[in-house]
Amino acid sequence: MALILGIESSCDETAAAIVDSAASTLERRILAQHIASQDEAHRPYGGVVPEIAARAHVEKIAPLIAATLADAGLELADLDAIAATAGPGLIGGVMVGLVTAKALAMAGDKPLLAVNHLEGHALSPRLADPTLAYPYCLLLVSGGHCQLLEVRGVGNYRRLATTIDDALGEAFDKTAKLLGLGYPGGPAVEQLARAGDAKAIRFPRPLVGSGDANFSFAGLKSAVARTVQGGGQVPADIAASFQQAAIDCVIDRTRLALAGLSGMNALVIAGGVAANAAMRGALETLADHSGLRFVAPPPALCTDNAAMIAWAGGERLAAGYRDPLDAIARPRWPLDAAAEPVRGAGVKA
Repeated sequence: MALILGIESSCDETAAAIVDSAASTLERRILAQHIASQDEAHRPYGGVVPEIAARAHVEKIAPLIAATLADAGLELADLDAIAATAGPGLIGGVMVGLVTAKALAMAGDKPLLAVNHLEGHALSPRLADPTLAYPYCLLLVSGGHCQLLEVRGVGNYRRLATTIDDALGEAFDKTAKLLGLGYPGGPAVEQLARAGDAKAIRFPRPLVGSGDANFSFAGLKSAVARTVQGGGQVPADIAASFQQAAIDCVIDRTRLALAGLSGMNALVIAGGVAANAAMRGALETLADHSGLRFVAPPPALCTDNAAMIAWAGGERLAAGYRDPLDAIARPRWPLDAAAEPVRGAGVKA
């Protein structure tokens, strides 16, 4: 057994999990996990307030870790390593989790694994599906990131495309806010879209047909805002039409990226938006047409969670990685540091 405690605090979820990285099935791999949501605290503001998030992490993290150890029937001495998100994310929250992990690693004389949050998402499909082998093409879509990556192995990523402005999850959240659906927005938009007509409104598909695989969602967000402000449209139709436009953009960009790859074992989706059933269905069809397996984690592993951080820590531990106790917290931390800059401002890299 290789028992890893994972800690996640990069945004508005405080989470702890213990994973047995040597187990052969998902059910046996996750020994215990706890997640404390901050949705109610941030809902009045329509988005995450960093100071509120950091304070909540401080209050919740120690009891969560204690409860997770108790549920697994383990003590600190039983663990093989401590893994924590070290970035990217809201720096206050990242620091809370990383400092806690450092203290536990020092107290228990355990290896510390400072995990890139994006690597946690990138490797989470392997936590859920033990048969998924490297390399694979990953669509990483969340509130802060929208990228296509070639995942070659632990710590080995090649960015194929990224957003030149806004992330897809951010576009979902903005649409939800415009429609008065509250926070978090992605699930609310998906639910409302089920009652709407996806062909009712012809929203733009930014960069479709442009010849490169990068994403752009700022224009789509603006089009939704103009439609809502103009009135006269059924909210469910707006949600459904927006969601379909977003899916069309993703499929077009992913198809283009796949055309330049060979030797892939699967098309994989991860990140918060990966929980969207319509998006998963469209990507599964694309994978089938491309002769690839389609792999997606269960919805509970798509949103921020500590099991994926523990799993990534376990993969890094097995690959020989260790991090010093002075490892830094990073608000930005690209998976592919060698990737060329793309055009546009505010790139989510």
